Amino acid sequence: MATTNETKGFYKLSWLQRIGFGSGDLAQNLIFQVICTYLLFFYTDIYGLTPSAVAVMFLVGNVANVIWDPIVGALIDKSNPRYGKYRSYLLYVGIPLSGFAILCFYNGFAPSLIYAYVTYISMQLLYTFINVPYGALNSSLTRDTNEITILTSVRMFMANLGGLAVNSGLPLFIALIAGAPSDSLPKDSGAWFTTMTIYAIVGFCLLFFCFTQCKERVVMDSKVTEDVKVSDLWMEFMRNRPLRVLAFFFITAFAMMSVGNAAGAYFMNSNLHGSAQELSIFMALGSIPAFIFMPLVPWFKRMVGKKNMFYLFLGAAIVGMGMLYFISKMESPSMMMIYVAQFIKSTGVIVATGYMWALVPEVISYGEYTTGRRISGIVNALTGLFFKAGMTFGSIVGPAVLAFVAYDPEVIDQTPLAEEGILWLVCVIPAILLALAIFIISKYELTDEVIDDINKKIEAREK
Repeated sequence: MATTNETKGFYKLSWLQRIGFGSGDLAQNLIFQVICTYLLFFYTDIYGLTPSAVAVMFLVGNVANVIWDPIVGALIDKSNPRYGKYRSYLLYVGIPLSGFAILCFYNGFAPSLIYAYVTYISMQLLYTFINVPYGALNSSLTRDTNEITILTSVRMFMANLGGLAVNSGLPLFIALIAGAPSDSLPKDSGAWFTTMTIYAIVGFCLLFFCFTQCKERVVMDSKVTEDVKVSDLWMEFMRNRPLRVLAFFFITAFAMMSVGNAAGAYFMNSNLHGSAQELSIFMALGSIPAFIFMPLVPWFKRMVGKKNMFYLFLGAAIVGMGMLYFISKMESPSMMMIYVAQFIKSTGVIVATGYMWALVPEVISYGEYTTGRRISGIVNALTGLFFKAGMTFGSIVGPAVLAFVAYDPEVIDQTPLAEEGILWLVCVIPAILLALAIFIISKYELTDEVIDDINKKIEAREK
């Protein structure tokens, strides 16, 4: 039987529901994280495209998404599919998304630019139809800020479980299938394709599990949202100041992750001449801190407050990046010291960029309070647009820097200029972006007390 609070929208979720919701992010990481982290390497070192050609393709794909995201957000807010306003898309779009992610790693038409464009852009557009409704699903489960903090912690824990499976597991899988477990990251196209197929199938199964466990209970009546249109995205952006702050934070955070993550394989292969196992450990340390620190996020937030938690962990990430830069410049860099620096950097990045998703339901509630409409799809389309703007920056900067420093995929020993360019991608540019992110998040004004008061007033008004 529902409690009094639950009738007002402040629902408590079971652990199965929390894990079910988090499995959606685990699924997306198993599919999309492979694209973000390894597709550039696959295109340049296996498929046979030049870095400049990849840079242009990534730019075209992300520009297409800038146009596509508002359309998807408006469509989702206006529509009411049979199996749920938001969760239905996990079922409907999961299969084609998985299929095109697999096709991105098919080498049969190499080095055809047309094939690469069709598969990459199709995958990007389909991912939007998963990511936007999944983001909106979060705010439809409850208004309770403490519950959302727990939900976000579980979600980020599982997202990083997916990141671990991709960043650490994928090189080992490829090496195992290629029959070269002791080499550097193998360039066997068949092994890459088989590995992506396995990851995509598992990812779809997890999307289906997420669909079965989520129940939408905080949604607007269909009559209120039936007139939602694409222009509402820009209207909401202009009148919702906390949303603007969060949007710019998303740009810098995702630009930082896009630049740094895609350069990890180059860093280990070219600068440190690491094996597949060492690359696996290095990339695993990009996710392992989540299992230690994400469950502690509710405690950290209570102890130091929302903003100070961002400052603390973003600062730690910058320190870790500085350590990576200077250690790798040593004559004989210690791999153990590299691992320690990676752990410190990743701890800061994971907590700060993980918790930022808990702010999305807050800006949705703020918009509902000021306008009377809870347009979760539009807001998530906007945050999606800005995180893809950040990803666009990263996807252009990476191959552009590689082209500028004359990176040569055919040789093991790169020139000093090429090695320095890779270091800028791994350490320097991400650190600059994180410093900017600290300034941006300092402008966020919605404390827990303010947002709790807003949610209570919304429920009282609707009653």
